[in-house]
Amino acid sequence: MVQFLYIIQVLSGMLLILLVLLHSPKGDGMGGMMGSASQLFASQKTAEKGLNKVTYVVGGIFIVMTLILGLGIIK
Repeated sequence: MVQFLYIIQVLSGMLLILLVLLHSPKGDGMGGMMGSASQLFASQKTAEKGLNKVTYVVGGIFIVMTLILGLGIIK
């Protein structure tokens, strides 16, 4: 059971990294170096809202798995 939770945590962590990288940059900085890719979701506000919701859910799953595994709730 614990190994299954570790797998969920690793997968949610990798998915969270991918989702954060997909977000459109709000200013210059690292996003300015990407050129046209920085405008990926700029004209699609609904896509950005959906991406935000998915990111929140995956982030919540990652936090819950970290707490469960870190506190040793399930052995």
